[in-house]
Amino acid sequence: MEDSLIIAKFATEETREEAFRELLKKYQQKIYWHVRRMVISHDDADDVVQDIFIKVWRNLHKFREDSQLYTWLYRIATNECITFLNKKKQKKNVSLDDENSAYLSESLADGAYFSGDKAQMKLQQALLTLPDKQRLVFNMKYFEDLKYDEISDIVGTSVGALKASYHLAVKKIEKFFASND
Repeated sequence: MEDSLIIAKFATEETREEAFRELLKKYQQKIYWHVRRMVISHDDADDVVQDIFIKVWRNLHKFREDSQLYTWLYRIATNECITFLNKKKQKKNVSLDDENSAYLSESLADGAYFSGDKAQMKLQQALLTLPDKQRLVFNMKYFEDLKYDEISDIVGTSVGALKASYHLAVKKIEKFFASND
């Protein structure tokens, strides 16, 4: 179902639930993996995704269609991820300035985040050493294959800054691989 039709159906009381089911069918899995790559734990990702779609349910009627629906959804998801990670850091007494996200490594080691090979696990470990914003940009560019313009709309950062973040992330990942052979 087209996004414009979902939005139109959501505006009508009789078709609101049907529209929301269609929105979930179309976007829930993409949003889940976007969140999961940031928060690592399946249980945490489920909780964050639930919070995201509660916000979407409460606010979709306010969507002005200035951007694409998926951009709006990703913006909500990204903000919820950052809020969740900041709360988790505060609970674990990790400095918000600390670039090391090693506290997430527990989730990576505990749960079967990936069933992939050693290289895939090593990439995930490398990603956890990145600051949240660089990891977010890397994930959106590398795994989700979003264009810089789309990422810019989602995170509210200039394309130039995003390119710099991505470049720095790639360099840090390369350094991680070189030093952990």
